Amino acid sequence: MLGNIFPLDSSKPFTAQEKTGHNRYHPEIPPVETVRPGDSFRVDSREWFDGAIKNDDSADDILNAPMKKVHGLSGPFRIEGAQPGDLLIADILDVGPIPQEQGTLAGQGWGYTGIFARSNGGSFLVDQFPDAYKAVWDFQGPWATSRHIPGVRFEGLTHPGIMATAPSPEMLAKWNKREGDLIATNPDRVPPLALPPEPEEAVLGNLPQSEWARVGAEAARTAPPRENGGNQDIKNLTKGTRAFYPVFVDGANFSIGDLHFSQGDGEITFCGGIEMGGFMDIHVDLIKGGMETYGVAENAIFMPGRQDPQFSEWISFSGTSVTLDGEQRYLDSHLSYQRAILHAIEYLSKFGYSKEQAYLLLGAAPIEGRLSSVVDIPNACSTVYIPTAIFDFDVRPSKSGPHQIDPGIGAPKAKDPVYG
Repeated sequence: MLGNIFPLDSSKPFTAQEKTGHNRYHPEIPPVETVRPGDSFRVDSREWFDGAIKNDDSADDILNAPMKKVHGLSGPFRIEGAQPGDLLIADILDVGPIPQEQGTLAGQGWGYTGIFARSNGGSFLVDQFPDAYKAVWDFQGPWATSRHIPGVRFEGLTHPGIMATAPSPEMLAKWNKREGDLIATNPDRVPPLALPPEPEEAVLGNLPQSEWARVGAEAARTAPPRENGGNQDIKNLTKGTRAFYPVFVDGANFSIGDLHFSQGDGEITFCGGIEMGGFMDIHVDLIKGGMETYGVAENAIFMPGRQDPQFSEWISFSGTSVTLDGEQRYLDSHLSYQRAILHAIEYLSKFGYSKEQAYLLLGAAPIEGRLSSVVDIPNACSTVYIPTAIFDFDVRPSKSGPHQIDPGIGAPKAKDPVYG
C-alpha cells in the first residue's frame, strides 16, 4: 500500500484541503497524484454536499442544498502509462465511513437520506413528493438505524456513487452538445431536463485560477452517469468489486467520490443512498488496448464483490406502464418501476409509516429493483423486492391485519416547502 494519497481534514471544507479535488469533468484538470499499474492506495472522500447537511430534525438544509457545489471528487489520479483505448482496472479493496472520533460531519457515525424538492432537481417520484424531507441514520458497525424511521435496522451496502475517468475534448464536446440539445426542447422545465456547464461554484483542482472561468464554462457537471462511468450510483459496487473503465486521455485521470453507507436500487429519492464521507482503498491496473479487445467503446463494466448482506425472504411489489390517471404507455419501464415503488409505499403506510418515511426507507435500504418483463406489449412490468429481515415486526400480509408501529418523530419536512 502506498498509504493515503488524498487525505482530508474533517475540520476544513473541501476547497481548504492540502490537496484540491474537483467537482466538474474536463480534460485540462491536472492530476493531483501519479500512481503505477499494480499500486494500491487509500483515498479519503467528502460527503457530496461538503458538510452542508446536518444531524438534526430539520429538512431545511435539504431544501437549500448547494447543488452547484456537487460532487466534491477526490483526484484526479494519473495512472502511469495509461493511454486512450486502454481499460483501467479498479479494484475496491475496502470502503467505509470516516472514523467517528474525527468530527461531526456525515460519515462520522451517521449519514442521511433526503427527498429533494422539485426546485432542487426533484426525485424519481417528484410529482407525488414535490417537497424536501430528510432522514438521519446512525451507524453501528455494519448496521444503520434512524430515529426518523423507527422499526428498521439493516446492514449497509457501502459503496462509491462515483468512479470515473476524464473525458477527452471530443467526448466532452459530445456530452455538451447532446445535453444542450435536450435542454433546448424545454428550457424552462422544473426540474430541468439536464444540467449545463456551470462555472459558478466550480472547483477545478490544481488548474491555474486564471483558467477557471473558461474551463468552468465548458466542464461537465458530475450529476449524470456517462461514458466515463461517473455518478452511476450502483449499490453493488461494494468491497471486492473489480470495475473496468474506458480510458479517453493520457493517464486516465481517475477520480472517486459520493460514498454511500447503503442504498436501494435506483437511488430513488435522488439523495437516495445514505450519504457519507469516508475512505476507499483501491488497487489499479491496466489492460492495454482493452477497449477494442473487449468491445468496450463506452461505459464501464464491473464484477461485483461478494460482501452483500444475505437475505433469504423478501416481500415484492410489481408495477406496469399505466399512469396513475389510467393512461396506457407502451413498454415504459421507467413508469412501471415508479408504479412498483408507489405500491410498496402504499403498503408500508398501512403499518403506520408516513408515505415520506416509506419513500426514504426504500431509497436507503438494500432493496432490489428489477425489470421483470419488457416484451409483453403494451405493459412493461417492474418489481421491487424488500428484505423482510430489515423490519423489527412481521411485515407480511396476515389475517390479523398490519402491525401498527409508532412512527416516532417522523421524517422532517422543510419549513418552507416549495410546493403544496
